[in-house]
Amino acid sequence: MTALKYRSKLRISIDILTIIAREGGETGPTRILYGANLSHDRLMTYLENLKELGLIEEMKGEDEKTTYRLLDKGVSLLSEFRKIDRLAEAFGVSI
Repeated sequence: MTALKYRSKLRISIDILTIIAREGGETGPTRILYGANLSHDRLMTYLENLKELGLIEEMKGEDEKTTYRLLDKGVSLLSEFRKIDRLAEAFGVSI
């Protein structure tokens, strides 16, 4: 039996932003849900928080489908987090 690795709120938020970025900067909630391995309720809480922080925006298409787009502030956060993550890893620290 292996222990589950705990993900911090920051790591989960970064995972969500990374998934959106990987999908070309915009994607629907189902892809994020599976990619981030979260329940629907938890995902919605995180998406709401990321919207409030100005990292993503929610959009409704003509077909009423919801998508989430990564904003410039979210791209910047991802870039800076990756630098910090690499630095921490070089010192044997996990974030």
